[in-house]
Amino acid sequence: MRKMLAAVSRVLSGASQKSRHGFAMLPSLVSISRLKQSSHLGLPKCWDYSHSLKTRQASRVLVASRNFANDATFEIKKCDLHRLEEGPPVTTVLTREDGLKYYRMMQTVRRMELKADQLYKQKIIRGFCHLCDGQEACCVGLEAGINPTDHLITAYRAHGFTFTRGLSVREILAELTGRKGGCAKGKGGSMHMYAKNFYGGNGIVGAQVPLGAGIALACKYNGKDEVCLTLYGDGAANQGQIFEAYNMAALWKLPCIFICENNRYGMGTSVERAAASTDYYKRGDFIPGLRVDGMDILCVREATRFAAAYCRSGKGPILMELQTYRYHGHSMSDPGVSYRTREEIQEVRSKSDPIMLLKDRMVNSNLASVEELKEIDVEVRKEIEDAAQFATADPEPPLEELGYHIYSSDPPFEVRGANQWIKFKSVS
Repeated sequence: MRKMLAAVSRVLSGASQKSRHGFAMLPSLVSISRLKQSSHLGLPKCWDYSHSLKTRQASRVLVASRNFANDATFEIKKCDLHRLEEGPPVTTVLTREDGLKYYRMMQTVRRMELKADQLYKQKIIRGFCHLCDGQEACCVGLEAGINPTDHLITAYRAHGFTFTRGLSVREILAELTGRKGGCAKGKGGSMHMYAKNFYGGNGIVGAQVPLGAGIALACKYNGKDEVCLTLYGDGAANQGQIFEAYNMAALWKLPCIFICENNRYGMGTSVERAAASTDYYKRGDFIPGLRVDGMDILCVREATRFAAAYCRSGKGPILMELQTYRYHGHSMSDPGVSYRTREEIQEVRSKSDPIMLLKDRMVNSNLASVEELKEIDVEVRKEIEDAAQFATADPEPPLEELGYHIYSSDPPFEVRGANQWIKFKSVS
């Protein structure tokens, strides 16, 4: 047994040796397997954990020894334009640092949404819950194209934007489970999350669009070089209030980027059945627009930079249509396969998945290795699991805090309850 373990140790210690190409050599799993098979006594129980740990350490040695490229240039899909002579560039540079950051953020959003699905099915999360897995390139790409001081407002599929605007997974999941440690103290739930320069999470279809125009008005009124990203879905695109907001924003030349996340289905209705014209980027008529590949984070980033620069120059609003896709149904009550086929969903997953596209680009251009990205996957999974444990163990807010936080900085006052004899104290 001792001789066998010494042999295993020699195989694992090979991780520190260099090949003639300058790469650290990983232990041979075939050799380990043969050693395992050759033992009549079997390996000790601690061997699996020790092997896993040493393999991960060897993987880190390999990553550290690689000479990765600092950046790479990629061709991206040309945007369709409306009332614009030129649009975003068709090539872009991705740095290794940005690529790793985008990958981690998209993977975090994906895993967070899958964990929310699990918690919902366990009846730990209750009420409405709309997941955005498949649309990660939208929330991460939009954030990559603006400044932290810029503003963003969206509809009820808001978990990804809540994360990219700066809140932690722990705060988001705790809000979903209605706990005190949630970003809205457990009183907002899935559709009502807020952060600095992030205005939700709004449950009324299309109602956030006039609010977004109002935020853009505030930016212009205060003389700040800021823009507001105002998001809505293809299902809300036929709402009259959206066209009213277009009109006012154009009249007053507001720095507002109207963004239609077109995931092809408004609830269970396909865009072809719901809209006489599915060219959502042209819906602004007198407002310039562009249609963007919403499954490619680099396309989204460059289009957002272009749109933000347009607004900051004082030319007024612009409209973006992000062509994207959600893997889940409209909400957790929708299985998502009664109005589309499983084959359709699988085809999008296999050909256009935003995380897969970024991963392939980075590996093929030597910006990262498969081992390094797998290590990020492991770290993300652990972060999500830790956050989920907190979200299920944290206490619910007490009943006496029901009226708290109505205003941000007002003195305490009383709020009437369900009848005139019930009073709640409100504290900012």
